[in-house]
Amino acid sequence: MIEQYTITTTPKYNFPHPTTDTTLPQRLIELSLHSLKTAVNNNHFQLNQQTIQQLFNNSQSLNIKLTPIPLHPRYNATVVAAVDTSSMKIGETATGTLIALRGATVWKQKGNYRYIRFGPFMLHVTEENKTEVYNALQKAYSKTQLESQHQSLQNFQIPTRLANLLERWLQTTLSKTLTGGIILFDGSLTAGTPDTPTSLMKEILNNARMRGNIVLSFSKMTTLRVNGLLITDLSLEQKPPYILEAEGLKTKPPTVLLGEVYIAKLTSGNYAFRLDIDKEIPTEQRIEAVERLLGNDILTQGYPETLRLAHILCTFTANEVIAMQHFATHNYGLKIVNRPNMHKLLFGSFGKGENTS
Repeated sequence: MIEQYTITTTPKYNFPHPTTDTTLPQRLIELSLHSLKTAVNNNHFQLNQQTIQQLFNNSQSLNIKLTPIPLHPRYNATVVAAVDTSSMKIGETATGTLIALRGATVWKQKGNYRYIRFGPFMLHVTEENKTEVYNALQKAYSKTQLESQHQSLQNFQIPTRLANLLERWLQTTLSKTLTGGIILFDGSLTAGTPDTPTSLMKEILNNARMRGNIVLSFSKMTTLRVNGLLITDLSLEQKPPYILEAEGLKTKPPTVLLGEVYIAKLTSGNYAFRLDIDKEIPTEQRIEAVERLLGNDILTQGYPETLRLAHILCTFTANEVIAMQHFATHNYGLKIVNRPNMHKLLFGSFGKGENTS
């Protein structure tokens, strides 16, 4: 069963929302309204319903300990929680881009899944205000202004970068509110990038450890290879569930690896994932954390259901995109114009759009 919760007092579920800092969502609402008002005088609005997702991973090689670590589910009651965010480019105006952000926190306890959704937040981002928007959101979750490279942002990067800011806030909040649980992140525990400052990720992991939580980070895609093969393509005769430990992985400054890397094959079939576990956690506790995950969450195709639901609940549907376009048109006088796709006009079926690979 899946239940939706608003931010109210729910002490029964060991998820103390009254202590949650709502600064970032409030700031997002303010920025949304302010940025949309600046678009009132724009007469044209370019439709674009493709989600922009950027992957910035460098292909690397490493060694894998081919002796698998077998796992045995532990059924002692443990809360499993996950966060994820998504971004959508709704369209273009004469002066900028209209985007939407949404995040979701999902947790499983006593056999039930519960969730909170944040958003959607609509923002009108222009060349003139993108620095202001980025700084405002960054400052909302950080007491000190973090160094970033937002001034050199390209327009196509903006939705993803802003969604990452929201995701870091959700991760920070979860690490400060959950106690004695398993926290699931989407992606790796690599820090030192503009969107994931090392100091911030260390703070998130430290907050989680102080409250007895362990962070497990699952990557759906990876470029890590061993002997030329993707680590997730490795196949052993060992019956799942098991994990393989990776070693020798090095990052180039300023990036820092804050987790130990494993290959997790948790169910039968051709499904394996890169799994990063907080390296400050002792090895025995890391293995125990994965075993508690196996005993407290549903794993279909080797992927935790809690993290799957977080992804699903923050993803935009076609109907929601239409509704947001109608909202922008009705409330802010934006005239939606479907400009011709020059790639298709010039090259027909061989034409590719701006977000097509």
